[in-house]
Amino acid sequence: MNASTTLKTLAACAMLTGVAAASAHVSLPPGGATVGSDYNAAFRVGHACEGAKTTTGLAVRLPKGFVLSDAQARKGWKLDVQKGGAGGDGEVRWTAEKPENALPGSERAEFVLRGKVPAAPGTLWFKVLQTCDVGVADWAEVPASGNSTKGLKSPAAKLEVVAQGVATVDVRDGWVRQSVPGQSGTGAFMKLTAPTGTKLVGISTPAAGIAEVHEMKMEGDTMKMRELTGGLDLPAGQTVELKPGGYHVMMMDLKGPLAKGASVPMTLKFEDAKGVKTALDLALPVGAPEGADAAGPAHQHKH
Repeated sequence: MNASTTLKTLAACAMLTGVAAASAHVSLPPGGATVGSDYNAAFRVGHACEGAKTTTGLAVRLPKGFVLSDAQARKGWKLDVQKGGAGGDGEVRWTAEKPENALPGSERAEFVLRGKVPAAPGTLWFKVLQTCDVGVADWAEVPASGNSTKGLKSPAAKLEVVAQGVATVDVRDGWVRQSVPGQSGTGAFMKLTAPTGTKLVGISTPAAGIAEVHEMKMEGDTMKMRELTGGLDLPAGQTVELKPGGYHVMMMDLKGPLAKGASVPMTLKFEDAKGVKTALDLALPVGAPEGADAAGPAHQHKH
């Protein structure tokens, strides 16, 4: 495995871990950012502090290396910006001007700031202090090692900065259906979220001679299958699920049986509206994860 492949695989693993509980916290949208690029950081707030009814303030502490350009004002909220030094340290704070302007705990909202990410790959941690009508929640925990937020009660918001050529698409809940000796084909499934609009245009894996994006759907009383020759659209910010009985990766001409618990290397290839091509190397487990719908119809191809 060369250095480029190693970097892509590490980036993929980073996007595959520590994301399950993100929706319960103040977090950034799924997906990463390319080194040296401008990034819109939209901090999602979907609940008040424990025991509180409203969010009355949000203060984002900027990590070193992130250079702030501006922050988006909110009607009825005071905006304070401290850009900090050249290293990117600083703080952006929104405060509700009146109680009636506070964010109810039952509503979701985004607090947006913009800036440039560092020129080197790595993980940025944005520590966020949420102030409520009762108490505060400090989303500031950072793992002692690695970048998985699993097990952290109050994780900081995480952004993966990836190298040029590495896709910023977020991949979750990926898996491959197991196969038996003599079986020629199987499927791979996952959830894909692109921060900016792109297309999944190709797949390759050493485990199969052919890997393509297919769609299965009912037409009348018949289940039909077709290859998506033009690629699979991934609209910006929308999660597209590849699952049994729907969109999926069809692996054909298997090189051997895939036993449950094994790992299947796979490269996803993307292309955005400007024609920029990127790739992401993954290692998908064989066998459906707990809670996954593995009962969809299977199909095989003969070549």
